Amino acid sequence: MSTWFECKVRYDKMQENGSAKKVNEPYMVDALSFTEAEARITEEVAPMISGEFSVSAVKRTNITEIFWDDSADKWYHVKVNFITLDEKTAVEKKTTSHILVAANDFRGALDHFMECMKGTMADFEVNSIAETQIMDVYKAKLESRNAE
Repeated sequence: MSTWFECKVRYDKMQENGSAKKVNEPYMVDALSFTEAEARITEEVAPMISGEFSVSAVKRTNITEIFWDDSADKWYHVKVNFITLDEKTAVEKKTTSHILVAANDFRGALDHFMECMKGTMADFEVNSIAETQIMDVYKAKLESRNAE
């Protein structure tokens, strides 16, 4: 299971009019620890940012799954309730999950979410969908290590 960290990167971004503006942009990184998350985001954004930058914050998120779409340019946070029935008491129980969905617009986020959930046997209901400010998401790098 992945542990997703939100990392905020602070740097001077060039505006269209040529002026520099300080920005603090959030990114998502799959990492095992806060230290690894900071190192990974530094490695990922260094080639894209000219000049100095700093990692201003690293926090663990409650994202349980990510639905990717390489053609999408936005990230949406989908809060979904999975509904189960307690066999002994016959009481309905809702378990909340947070899923990040790549899409170009709100409708696309809902459609992509529903498409990815097609094979799910569990009953669920979408509680909310909200556009995030996340700039990009970086999966874990699985490196093969050879014994020397």
